[in-house]
Amino acid sequence: MAKKKAVDDADGAERPALPATSWAVLGLLSFGEELSGYDLKKWSDWSLRFFYWSPSFSQIYSELKRLEQAGYATSRMVAQETGTRDKRVYRITGEGMEAVRTWAREAPVDPPVLKHGPMLRLWLGHLLEIQQMREVLARHREFAETMRQRAEEDMEGAKANEAWSYPTLTLKWAERYYASERDLAEAMLADIEELERGKRP
Repeated sequence: MAKKKAVDDADGAERPALPATSWAVLGLLSFGEELSGYDLKKWSDWSLRFFYWSPSFSQIYSELKRLEQAGYATSRMVAQETGTRDKRVYRITGEGMEAVRTWAREAPVDPPVLKHGPMLRLWLGHLLEIQQMREVLARHREFAETMRQRAEEDMEGAKANEAWSYPTLTLKWAERYYASERDLAEAMLADIEELERGKRP
């Protein structure tokens, strides 16, 4: 498939039209460190997964290849200890830094699209037993609390790195978001109880 080109409105230069996944991976590299694919996966699990998604290893390596082809990243092999395979590490280029900066400043911001599995199941509550709906919401409440705790832990860890001040804020947002999801699940359980009381003779 031919590589599509997009025109940058700021300077008129042609740049590859990359998907959001590419920009997210390039964004991870924009913090200035030389990172392996494993590092990038770990960093995305520490931050991106709480508000966007966490790419698989195969997605990360596909995007790194795309970014190298675009001239936005470079890589090199680094020798490891005896008995351990050498690893490839990646670094953002000056052109890549400028491209991701332009994208962050000028690309339209897509509104969030909510795909809420528990609410879809509750919407079909007339097809379920009441206990099933309680279990769906109880599991979601537990999931939300687990994610809240993890976001809080990762936020505390990120505070130590000054370069991660803004990712720390997104983790703070995630902690609040999952707390609200937990509380909403609790409120919905109460709503179900009230609904059932109203149906009883």
